Formats: sequence, structure tokens, C-alpha cells
Amino acid sequence: MAHKTKLSSIAMAALLGTTGLAAAECADPVKIGVLHSLSGTMAISETTLKDTMLMLVEQQNAKGGVLGCEIEAVVVDPASDWPLFAEKARELLTVSEVDVIFGSWTSVSRKSALPVLEELNGLMFYPVQYEGEESSKNVFYTGAAPNQQAIPAVDYFLEELGVEKFALLGTDYGLCREFGGNLKLA
Repeated sequence: MAHKTKLSSIAMAALLGTTGLAAAECADPVKIGVLHSLSGTMAISETTLKDTMLMLVEQQNAKGGVLGCEIEAVVVDPASDWPLFAEKARELLTVSEVDVIFGSWTSVSRKSALPVLEELNGLMFYPVQYEGEESSKNVFYTGAAPNQQAIPAVDYFLEELGVEKFALLGTDYGLCREFGGNLKLA
């Protein structure tokens, strides 16, 4: 894939501190995929994320892009339909030939896209807290895992507040199923 070669060249130029190579390779923009629901039940949360990504792209392009390369955002709408996240991720990587994807807002949408990312060796930045039960070289998990928040909170309740009994409540969702079932208190 041509876009992987271009991205590798840009990354190498950044590591070496040279921009001549990167600038020579910038006949085409660096394409990023934006994979957020713009319709359906999750649109209220994810439309803002899409708008934020577009604002950041605009700001970075005003500063000269990435090593002199303009950034082009390719936006798709998986419409709050979990299997559609996989289809749209495939479309971004194969048809639009994006260099990287930013998106997904729920664990189920990320888990839907993951097999496609791994099959096509795509890269995605996932912006949300996740259950911590998954690790992939194709995903940057930028949010905290529950143990990074829940375990210190439990320790605080037990040690500082002297709470002896409490319940952790949540929705019937991946995060609660993955983490809640693994929490053992003495």
C-alpha cells in the first residue's frame, strides 16, 4: 500500500530530524480516517468528536501540516450500527487508503473494527476508557483502563473512609462484564 510507504518515510524523516525527504514525498496529503457515528443513537456523543478532529486537522494544516504534508480527513458514518464499524474501517483502509484511523466511541464499535484493523494492518487511535482486557499492535488505547481508576477508588473507600461494604453498579455492557466479573474484594 502506497500510503504505508509514505507514512513510513515521514516517520523516518521525523526520527532523523530531516524534513527534505518528507517534503519530497508530500505530493499527496496524509489521509486520516474519522470513524465516528454521525447518525443513530451515538451521534449525540460522536458528532462532537468528529468536529473536534476536523478542527484539529484544520489547526495543524494552518501550521504546515505534518512535516510539510497537508492532512486530509476522510469522514465516514457507521451510523451507531456496530457491524458497520468493521465495514467502514475496511472502506477507510482499502478504498480511501487512509494512513491512520481516529475513532470508535464504544467498546463494541472498537471490537467490531479490530479484526479488520489486524487483517489489513491498519492503525487506529481509540479515544476512550476501555476494559483493559485487550491488547493489539493496531490500536492505540488512549483512555484509561478501569483498574487505573477503580482500584485506587476501592482502596480509598476501604483504607481512608473505612467503608466495609459497597456495590459497583453499571450497565449491562462490555466494560462491566469484563471488569466487574474480575473484581474480587476481601
